[in-house]
Amino acid sequence: MDETMKRRKKVICDLMDSDIYVPMKFKELAVFLQVPKEHRSELRELLEELEEEGRIHLTKRGKYCRGEARKITGIYRANQKGFGFVVIPDEDADIYIREEDVNGALDGDTVEAVVTKEAVDKRREGRIVRIAARGITRVVGLYQRRQNHAYGFVLPDNQRIGQDIFIPEGEERGAVNGHKVVAELTSYGGDGRKPEGKVVEIIGHINDPGTDILSIVKGYDLPAEFTERILRQAERIAKPVSEADMAGRKDLRNWQMVTIDGEEAKDLDDAVSVTREGENYILGVHIADVTNYVQENSALDREALKRGTSVYLADRVIPMLPHTLSNGICSLNAGEDRLALSCIMKVDSRGIVVDHEIAETVIHVDKRLTYTGVNKILEEEDAKEREALKELVPMLEQMKELSAVLRERRRKRGSIDFDFPETKLILDEEGHPLEIKPYERNTATKLIEDFMLLANETVAEAYYWQELPFVYRTHEAPDEDKIRALAIFINNFGFTMHVGANEIRPKEIQKLLGKAEGSPQEALISRLALRSMKQARYEPQNIGHFGLAANYYTHFTSPIRRYPDLQIHRIIKDNLRGQLGDKKIAHYQKRLPEVAKHASEMERRAEEAERETIKLKKAEYMQEHIGEIFAGVISGITKWGMYVELENTVEGLIHVANMRDDHYDYYESSYEMRGEHTGKTYKPGQQVYVQVTGADRLNRTIDFELAVEGEWRDGEDEWKDDSQ
Repeated sequence: MDETMKRRKKVICDLMDSDIYVPMKFKELAVFLQVPKEHRSELRELLEELEEEGRIHLTKRGKYCRGEARKITGIYRANQKGFGFVVIPDEDADIYIREEDVNGALDGDTVEAVVTKEAVDKRREGRIVRIAARGITRVVGLYQRRQNHAYGFVLPDNQRIGQDIFIPEGEERGAVNGHKVVAELTSYGGDGRKPEGKVVEIIGHINDPGTDILSIVKGYDLPAEFTERILRQAERIAKPVSEADMAGRKDLRNWQMVTIDGEEAKDLDDAVSVTREGENYILGVHIADVTNYVQENSALDREALKRGTSVYLADRVIPMLPHTLSNGICSLNAGEDRLALSCIMKVDSRGIVVDHEIAETVIHVDKRLTYTGVNKILEEEDAKEREALKELVPMLEQMKELSAVLRERRRKRGSIDFDFPETKLILDEEGHPLEIKPYERNTATKLIEDFMLLANETVAEAYYWQELPFVYRTHEAPDEDKIRALAIFINNFGFTMHVGANEIRPKEIQKLLGKAEGSPQEALISRLALRSMKQARYEPQNIGHFGLAANYYTHFTSPIRRYPDLQIHRIIKDNLRGQLGDKKIAHYQKRLPEVAKHASEMERRAEEAERETIKLKKAEYMQEHIGEIFAGVISGITKWGMYVELENTVEGLIHVANMRDDHYDYYESSYEMRGEHTGKTYKPGQQVYVQVTGADRLNRTIDFELAVEGEWRDGEDEWKDDSQ
């Protein structure tokens, strides 16, 4: 049989080598070789083997040619429906992989793929030809033992892993039904066999408090604990500020300054001060000098770099630095001397920074304020609150004035403000959700945001023009195709958007959001606009920040919880001290690309983990509300159903099969769901009432059905059914 295969392969290769051969499609080749229809599957297998051997390849037009196709290396990202995409570093266009062309790859694998089709709209399709490296070695999931059998399976939490993991007898290591476990893969399956593994850790029973979040921590490989060595090092360096520490620093301890944070915040890394000097404002943004305690390449620094960022989950924070530092000596606690790196800016009445100073300082915060408290003073004009903080009220009012000036200047240049209501979870002691509601931004939160943005821009511009190694926060302009698709979509709701021939300006997106403000479609259009944009990332080269319409931007203001901030503080201090010689510059030039790349990756990981914990708690919360009716807005329509977002930010799906009053079809051109008999139409942004029919904590999904049309009675929690 082997000799027969060799001969057949030689015939094909010789044909393709000959001068008479013109690249042919499969059917043409089969006819040319006179292969009967009943044997064409054998020919296809033969061609696939030759492809794998690199002796022939399939062109983008589906024709076979001699020689190896150009292979593209990337990361495979699976979809739970079976297909996936190969993401290519530094390329915007992914390669779509059909389910039959996945070739055994799992989510996160580094793969080699060949492009088999390139459409007019730049969408590429391809086939995975080799798995270069496995991205997953461990899987977190629910252990289930088959009834009357000694073996079991782990059902992965990660929905992108489309297969259960087979656990042979004896490899469950004490796990029983209902345990959340970590399984180490011993085989990746293939040829009809499931991946195989062994249980290496039992996280806890699915119903035990905290097991759900801990499963996400393990699933994203988040480092939950610090080693004893790291903790001991943090304890040793967390000493009170001494006279020696303050030597050579600008002493700002007599400046009136405050911290303004959420009630729950413990790591306070920024303080602010404002005074007037004639027509100008003197704005001080004072940031904890974490680099004084975390020396480069120390055990603490290596651990902080590895983590990249603090991770804020529903019921816990996984900090970048140990609490001894993040909540102690590095936290700008009121009433205590602290070391800081200050950006002191002179801002004119138009919001332009006309002068600035970046300095190593020692500060003494007068008062720890909260967003709620400051908002009561500035917006609600609460007499009791104003009296309690009367010595700070004049400065707070100047802050409000300056914030308005800065915000207006950013608006004029086209900065995009995605004012999404973030989700606020209120949990009990065991982690069960008691309430879910939008986290409202107010005057105080916006005020701090404005000041931090200005400090970040000022520092970035200063270091850009000095041509020194630096880490910038960059945001590229979106793809023109995506913006054009957005422009077409919003026409369905009566909105328009000007898209230039060669350049997309942030001001156009800003104008669109302004037009949509207050409309039922506001949240939908904001989300679609955000999705059409590229992700911000860290880079050693400055290319500007599209979303903020800023030519220069960095992250300077949070060194307790973000490594890039810590990294640039070191560069700034070396520069201030005259220590940025050629050798140090060469060191940073070598180091920064990897720091920026790793920090961007860790930021993505943290964001995904945070999103998953919120989805989990939303599903758990809605399990207590099965059968109840809520008002919501259609947030998206697909061929499989309609997504509806409730006022509390919970989103669920109405499956098209469960829309019982008619047979509904999806019209992609108008993004509508339309009834075949009734003609009833549903569009994104439309307000509807839904009934909760299901909530799955494992899959983190929520199911709705359309409720009978009606209205809330007198604004009370009582439903009036118009059909009665």
